[in-house]
Order: sequence, then structure tokens, then C-alpha cells
Amino acid sequence: MVEIGKDGRTWLLSGPTSSYALRLTDQDELLHLHWGPRIALADAEALAARPGPEYRGFESPLDGREEYPVEGGPRFVRPALSVRTDERRGTEWRFEAYEVDESGEADGAELRLRFSDSGLGITLHYRMRPASDVVERWVTLVNEGPALEVLRADSATWTLPEREGWRLSQTHGRWAAESQLVRTDLTYGEQVIGSRRGHTGHQHLPWVALDVEGTATEERGEVYGCALAWSGSWRIAVAQLPDVRVQITGGAGYDDSGLVRLEPGESFVAPVFAGLWSDGGFGGASRAWHAYQRAYVIPDADQDRPVLYNSWEATEFDISEEQQQALARRAAAMGVELFVVDDGWFGKRTSDRAGLGDWTPNPDRFPAGLKPLADDVHALGMQFGIWVEPEMVNADSDLYRAHPDWIQYQPGRKRTELRNQLVLNLAREDVQEYLWEQLHGLLSSAPIDYVKWDFNRCFTDAGWPGEAYPQRLWVDHVHALYGLLDRLRAAHPGVAFESCSGGGGRIDLGVMARTDQVWTSDNTDPLDRLAIQYGFSQIHPARAMAAWVTDSPNKQLNDRVSSLRFRFVSSMAGVLGVGGDLTEWSDEELAEARDWVALYKEIRPVVQRGDLYRLRAPQGGLSAVQYVHEDQSVVLAWLQAQHYGEPVAPVRLRGLDPAATYECLETGEVHRGAVLLHHGLRTGLRGDLDAAVFRLRRI
Repeated sequence: MVEIGKDGRTWLLSGPTSSYALRLTDQDELLHLHWGPRIALADAEALAARPGPEYRGFESPLDGREEYPVEGGPRFVRPALSVRTDERRGTEWRFEAYEVDESGEADGAELRLRFSDSGLGITLHYRMRPASDVVERWVTLVNEGPALEVLRADSATWTLPEREGWRLSQTHGRWAAESQLVRTDLTYGEQVIGSRRGHTGHQHLPWVALDVEGTATEERGEVYGCALAWSGSWRIAVAQLPDVRVQITGGAGYDDSGLVRLEPGESFVAPVFAGLWSDGGFGGASRAWHAYQRAYVIPDADQDRPVLYNSWEATEFDISEEQQQALARRAAAMGVELFVVDDGWFGKRTSDRAGLGDWTPNPDRFPAGLKPLADDVHALGMQFGIWVEPEMVNADSDLYRAHPDWIQYQPGRKRTELRNQLVLNLAREDVQEYLWEQLHGLLSSAPIDYVKWDFNRCFTDAGWPGEAYPQRLWVDHVHALYGLLDRLRAAHPGVAFESCSGGGGRIDLGVMARTDQVWTSDNTDPLDRLAIQYGFSQIHPARAMAAWVTDSPNKQLNDRVSSLRFRFVSSMAGVLGVGGDLTEWSDEELAEARDWVALYKEIRPVVQRGDLYRLRAPQGGLSAVQYVHEDQSVVLAWLQAQHYGEPVAPVRLRGLDPAATYECLETGEVHRGAVLLHHGLRTGLRGDLDAAVFRLRRI
């Protein structure tokens, strides 16, 4: 809902529990008024009438107060918008008009504020979706004047209320150790996170959260969060100004060296930088983010994701049609619903040194193509999926030999290979069309239901010889990726897509709007995964979080030995998959796995659609999560280690009706809701790496 003040210069957006207000002064200064608990329009107008703070000659009356600080004039904060022409740099905008678009009722009303500066049109967009407290913000630039360079065009600047201090939450990590949650006190200056790698990166999720002086808990306290919908290089800067005000600026591109060049008539649309206020602590904020993504971001989120089997760890590059058929039979007997052939099915792909770019089945391994295997998999009652990495090419490939100029490279410089591969320049229209023809043809050649889309190296030589403005490829690559995914989804509506980048290297709201799930991490160790999944859950829902059960000992990383029980319960916290070598599993292990898969299918609607409560963090002892959906609840509990024979404390549950009665299907015991909320549920876990599942039904 958007409300407008009597003078047409105060605007108020409101959701179920929160409001966002802004004001245009008589000098056309766009000032932030309010972001927090829901208020009335009269409250916003009262805020607009309050006098501004005093300032001195070395200070700016605008810093820390503007909705979208541009470069130029009396401003010293980091500019959200920086442009330059041959004559000058910066912006001196003037207000043109506003409009409220209510045509997309299901999407919510959109407020647009239009400004201009010497032929450059600047539109600020604001939208709150129905039944959501998430505020979506983005910026559109339209150039009707002479050519100009956009050095920086952040999507939004978020302003927090004046408080004595703040605590910052973010995730950090690396390959196989993504999404590690860290909370630190915010100090004066800037805290900057981002990626200059051409993709979202393993190092940070493009998300931050702030709470006042560290007072928020998992279930109580005010939390402000921001998340960026962009799958290329990006930057989020959190600044505590000298007067203690805090602003958060974020958008595409890591630095200010140049984003796009706009010729007359050209435009640029910045990605959405979404914000959320919650007074329900970190857990309440997470549940609001999850509900928003299930309702408005993730495609077909009301459909539960199937249990998959991926053959990579069983075969790596040494695959054959007969071998895949044998694995498929074992997977089907286990209850798997989707069988996926990973790397090695195409071109001359006998190792990671060849084949990328040649997206046709290897004739020695699949003489009649993929259709016979896909038909066999369907006959077993499963869907069929494949792995691709379309944005990459090996030097040893037919594609590279035919088009060595199709990659990103700097003239006269060595072409850097990482993982023995190069990056295609997707900004080129001929590359886009080639990939469309290859992938559309592939999906038309066999009954393929699922595509795992990988991205296994970063940009290093991001050049484009012959292009007048070569740095545009950083942005154009992402737009081309989105366009290709959108085009394939439209042409093949029954095909699901998973985003992967060496694990969790491409997870953000932008790619999640075009894929059905994401690969959380290449690390499938069940204990490590608890911490990775804990950080992931701060912003993203279980419905999108792929998690596999693989072999024990874990040969990939640490040789850790864990029970099948612990591995399954760890992976059942998201979209369950299996990735072990089933030919090496005993009959007893296969039978146990079948039981776990059957149990997951029973709890899947609750896990994938329910509200998440993080009951205990994975910090060395007992950890647990709970999902609540309608009259059902599921608790997953893990014990890393038990010390000195001490009994494990009960886990206090959340999200239940204290006046209701609940039956535990595992034990048959009946519990009062108030007892579970205040005294907890006993898990019975013992020893090291133990785990359990509890299903509760309201009666």
C-alpha cells in the first residue's frame, strides 16, 4: 500500500507490520523519514515537519539523511550514483514527477519518483508486495542526452534510525566453507563486502543485517536486513558516519571504475536491493525473508522439490550408459525421484581438460544420445537430469578451436586458465545465440526434466578486444545469463534448473528468481554442513537449499566417519539428495537409506513450505531446527559430542499453540504446547554425531 501526503511530497509504503516513509523538500531534496514499525500517514507528515539537525561548514546537511545520495554538491558520503560526461562529473538532479502504478495488483503498488539532469532520466522505484514487509528498491537510468559513462549506479541507499550503536551480521567463507555467520559491533567508517570475481562468490552472501547494540536475539528484537538480487560482481557498503548515523548502499559492480556507457536512447536498470524490518529477532527476520522468496522469488515454490540422486561422486568422469543405468536402478529402489548425470556425458569430456563448450553427448559413452538413458530412468519412475556449464569452454574443444575470440581476454596478455577452462564472453550476441541453440537442442533431444547449471571459475581476464567500452561485459554477462535462463524456461516449462558455482558460489535473489533450487556447498560433510546451512538459512529458505548424503568416510575433505542416520538427518534440513557410490553400499545401508527417504517424503511439505525456527546453533554440542506448517511440526536435532556422560538438555520448541495438544509420531507421547515451549522436548541423543527426527501433529 502506498499513501501520499496532501502536498504530494510525502510518501508512505506499508506492509503487514512495517512502514517506509520519505519526503521531498521544497528544494527537491529527497530525504528519508522512517523505516520500522507501521505508522500512519499523519506520523510520516509529523516526521517531515521536524527540523533537521544543525551542521557546520565542514559538514553536510544532507549526509545520512538522503534517500539516494548522488555525486555532486554538498555531499561527502559514498554516492549511490556517479556519472560523467566529456565535460563534467556528478549529478545535479531536479524532481520531475511521481506516479503510483497499481496495475499489477498481485505484485503490489509501485511508487516511482522521476528526476532528471541534462538529459539523464533517473527513476527511483519502491515496492512492497502483498502480505510482505520486504521493500524492493531499484533505479532506472534513461539517457536522452549525449553519451555518458555510469561509473556507479547502486540500487538503493538504506538509512537506519538514529541509535547509539549497531551490531552487523554477515556471512563469510570460501569454497567448501560458505555462509559462515559472523556478528560484530559496527564501528565508525565503512564495512564493505562484495565480489569482484564476476559471480556472486563463495566469500559472502549479498546480505547484511543490523540490530541495535547487539540486543536482538533469535526470537526478539528489532533487525534490519538488506539483500541484493544480482549474480555478478557486487558491493554492499555499511557506513557509520561521524554523527553515528548508519547508511547501507549496494548494487552491481565492485568498484567505481565504470559500469556501463549509455548512448543516446539507452537505459540501465539496476537490480533489486531489498530491505526488511522485523521486530521478531533474527528468526523472525529469516522467516519473513523465506516467505517473501517462496511467494515472489523462487519459481513454482508451492511445488515440493524431488529427492535426487547425482552420480558425480560415484563415477566422476569415468562414466558409461550401462554404469548410469545400474546406478539408476539402485537409486529407484531407494525411492529417489530424480536421477542426475553429472559432468562427463558430453564432447571429449574424459577429464576437466577437454570438452566444455561441446554440448552434445559423447558418442562412445552414449551412442544413441541421452534419450535411451532418459527413457530407462523414466521407466524406473524417476525424472532425468543432467549437468552443464554453459558459460565456460576448454581450449581442447571444438568450440574453442572454431572461435578462440569468443572468450574473455586481454589483447597481448596470457589467457588465464583456472580448472583448465576459460570464460566465454556472454556479452557477445553470437555467443548467446550459440548457447541457446546448443541448450535448446539438447533439451529437445531427450526427455530431460532438470538441469544443474554450474560455474566453476572466476573472471580474471575480463577483456573484449574491439569493443568500444569493454568493461560493459561485467554487467552484460549477467544480463545474458538471465536472458538465456528465462528463454530456456519459457521454451521448456517442465524443466527445473539448479544454480551451482563450485558449490555455493552463485546464491542470490537474482539467480534464485530463475532457478528452482541452489547447490549450497560442495562440502557434503554432514557436520560441516550444519554450520553452512545455519548461515544460509539467515536469508534463504529450506525450499531452495540442496543437501546431499554422500559416502563415509568423507574422502572429499576430512575422512570423517559418520553414520547414515547423521548424514540423512543433516541433509533432510533442506532439499534432500543422495550423492554416494551406491554400488559400494551394502544391502543393509540401502535398506536404511530407503527408510530415510520415505521419512523425508512424509516431512517434506513441512520442511520445504514451513516456517523455520533455529532452536540451537551448531556450536559444538546439541543443535536443532524446527519447521512449522499448518498443524504439523518437524524437529531435526543433532549432537556433535557428549561430554562426561552428562544428559543432553531438552530443546525448547517454538511456533506452537501453548493451549494445544501435540502428538509425537515417533514415540506416541502426547505433549501440551505450553510444556514444549517452556520445558522442551527430550531428544534422547547420546555419544558423538547422533541425530534424530521428531514429527509433531496437533490433535
